[in-house]
Amino acid sequence: MTSQKKVTVKLVRSPIGCAESHRATVRGLGLRKMHSTSELIDTPEVRGMINKISYLVKVL
Repeated sequence: MTSQKKVTVKLVRSPIGCAESHRATVRGLGLRKMHSTSELIDTPEVRGMINKISYLVKVL
C-alpha cells in the first residue's frame, strides 16, 4: 500500500454570511467550529474545495 500525501486545513474565518455553497464546502472538508482542523488526502478534488474557500481556511 502506498502512503498518500495528506493536507491539513484549519478554519480561521466564520462561514456565517457566506454563500450557501461555501458553507457546504466547509462542511464537506470536515470542518465544524472555528479553529477546527481536518487532515485530508491531497487530491485534486480536495485542492479545488480549498481554493474555493481559501479566504476561510488556512493550510497547515
